Formats: sequence, C-alpha cells, structure tokens
Amino acid sequence: LLMKRKLFLYNFKNLRWAKGRRETYLCYVVKRRDSATSCSLDFGYLRNQMGCHVEVLFLRYISAWDLDPARCYRITWFTSWSPCYDCARHVANFLRAYPNLTLRIFTARLYFCEDRKAEPEGLRRLHKAGAQIAIMTFKDYFYCWNTFVENREKTFKAWEGLHENSVHLSRKLRRILLPLYEVDDLRDAFKTLGL
Repeated sequence: LLMKRKLFLYNFKNLRWAKGRRETYLCYVVKRRDSATSCSLDFGYLRNQMGCHVEVLFLRYISAWDLDPARCYRITWFTSWSPCYDCARHVANFLRAYPNLTLRIFTARLYFCEDRKAEPEGLRRLHKAGAQIAIMTFKDYFYCWNTFVENREKTFKAWEGLHENSVHLSRKLRRILLPLYEVDDLRDAFKTLGL
C-alpha cells in the first residue's frame, strides 16, 4: 500500500519547528546483497501504533523473516523523525546481533525529547553500531515520492525552505555524530583563535 500524498507531505516536511507532528512514519526498503548485485525483497511504510514506536515495530517485522546468516542484507529507512534514545538502543543491539545486516537511515527531522538530553547519545550509539545516519535531501524526498507515495504521477515539488532546512539539520547531525575527542579539539581550536 502506498502513502497518501497529504500524509507524506505533512509528516515528512523538514520544518525546523514541526509542532503537532507526534507520529513517526518509516518508509523502508529491504534488499539482499549477492556479490555485486542486490535483490529487492520488500518495501513499504509503517507508523507508530498503540504506544509502540515504529522502529521497534520494524525490528519485530524483520525478526520474523528468519534472515539467512550466510547472506548480506541492506535495509534503508526514510523516517519522519530520528529515533529516540530507547529506539536507538534497540536498533543498535539488533545491528550487533545481525552483523550481516546494514542499515541506512535518512531522516526528515531530528527528535529531541524535552525531558532528557539523551537523544544525541542514542544517535551516537546507533552510529557506532554501524548505522549510517543522514538528513533527507531533495533527492531522498524525490525517491520517497516516487516509491512510497500514491502520487498519481504528479512530480514532487520542493517546499520553500527544504534545502536550507536540510543543510541546517545536516550540520546539527554532523556535530552530534562527531567523536567527542574531535569536539574537544574543535573547542580548543576556537579558544586559540579567540572565537
């Protein structure tokens, strides 16, 4: 089943302040890698359901597949929000349990809980477990529009601020994922320069 256009545009818009968007949507592609080629096994989308975050729902879904440990698999996610701390921990543990599986996450927006500052640590843990994490760009939105959305052959049109918000969020994510020693080196360099 494909996602309705309005649902996609509302939930995946990369606004800096996305108030009222409480659900997370996850579009996915699962491929099996056979030497230099890959075979697409499944694609679709999920959303949070009854108090269960979408990342955990996907892990339950893929765990039921009984993946062949002798084969390599690549999973690509396009998410409306980056994973919370707990979901990042679950996904990192899953990746460690399945070393034959790689995960790429393209996210529209970065999630930060108001109560805790744990989400950056969760993203670092997920990155350290091997997940590739990036902010969605026009190219990613275009791909999602043509793959997961009931678009009635309408071309994807960027909204005002899409590129600027992607650049802003990419810089923020890069600062989060920098190893702590690099952050300290940068702080020392800025102090030396008087900045």
